[in-house]
Amino acid sequence: MRYIGLDVHKRVVQAHIADQAGAKLGACRFELSASTLNRFAQRHLGPDTAVALEATTNTWAVVDVLTPYCDRIVVSNPLRTKAIASAKIKTDKVDAEVLAHLLRLDYLPTVWQPDAPTREARALASRRGALTRQSITLKNRIQSVLHQKLIASPARLFGKSGRAWLATVELPTLARAEVDTLLHLLDTLAVEQQALQAQIDASAVASEDMQLLMTLPGVDVVVAQGLVAAIGPIERFTSAASLTAYLGLVPSVRQSAAHAYYGKITKRGNTNARWLLVQAAHVAARHPGPLGAQFRRLNRRKSYCVAIVALARKLAVLCWPLLSHREPYRYALPATVEAKFARLRGTQQNRRPVGPKKGTVRPAQYGSGVRTRKRQSLDEVLSREGLPVTQTPPPAETRVVKELGLFDFTRRIQRSDRIQQPVRG
Repeated sequence: MRYIGLDVHKRVVQAHIADQAGAKLGACRFELSASTLNRFAQRHLGPDTAVALEATTNTWAVVDVLTPYCDRIVVSNPLRTKAIASAKIKTDKVDAEVLAHLLRLDYLPTVWQPDAPTREARALASRRGALTRQSITLKNRIQSVLHQKLIASPARLFGKSGRAWLATVELPTLARAEVDTLLHLLDTLAVEQQALQAQIDASAVASEDMQLLMTLPGVDVVVAQGLVAAIGPIERFTSAASLTAYLGLVPSVRQSAAHAYYGKITKRGNTNARWLLVQAAHVAARHPGPLGAQFRRLNRRKSYCVAIVALARKLAVLCWPLLSHREPYRYALPATVEAKFARLRGTQQNRRPVGPKKGTVRPAQYGSGVRTRKRQSLDEVLSREGLPVTQTPPPAETRVVKELGLFDFTRRIQRSDRIQQPVRG
């Protein structure tokens, strides 16, 4: 066997070739492009060759080109590789040689290589995150222009009333030109975001994993798509703890002998997925179920930000049993779940007929002037959406629910009844 280490950059690649005993067979440096990669592969790769490179921006494009030419390709984790092999002299040649020798000795810490659908899903989530950040930057710049001119803006500046106010507020000529340009760019981004949202909605309709995650409080179709893209097949995680560690939501540990220090979260893994979980936690904190109760109990002892991150970790923990056992969240609000899927059906032009079915017996309040509406149970909502119904919780979980004072809440969400609607006018 021959072992090749590739130090891949944006424009150049440094290669080091070693044999099974570790002797150097050759080294070369070439410009990075599809044609040069093919020429390198045809000259140096074969069925007796293994290739190693670190994960970076263009890693998977390089992997796609080289895969047909060699026995196997290993993509390493750069942070863990640096921890194993660090040198006082760091050059491209040294890095390529280290990769080749670690691959030869089977010491290379590898990363999971996603399949084509997972790569496309991750690209979709990354693109949406980039558009969101650009939109936030433009909005912050408009706020900055107003602050520079000592103009107080409305609370909802970018809503319908706020945009009308921006169009009529008196500004100096240069400031008005800048605000108009920023608003034009913001409208262009909104069109792109709307088109991208249609793609995400279409992927949610075809994915049961995303629909299961949407039963979690605070998790809508955008958060579900980002999580599914980051996680990939749930089978590669043996427990919920390994999933939370992969997403960087576990505390860092410094341990020596009997002393152990637990610091801030590691922030390893997919940044976009971790950010989406934190945003979802802000909504889940107001949930009347166990998640909201646990957040409020923790917030009495810790700061709000610490409690929110802890709640984001709980959401990540819940993702593992939902996807592994193929069951929805059993403490979701039926009306909220129904609203999420109704919006999803509306974007796909798949609206359901409303009103009672033909032959349905009229309610007892018919003709009395009292308007009522049926409130469905959680299992009824899940069945209508084609999802599995909730399972009986284990005794330990039931005991925790009772300690939180939520036994009546769990019975209420599983009971269908009719509620009175307010009188119009």
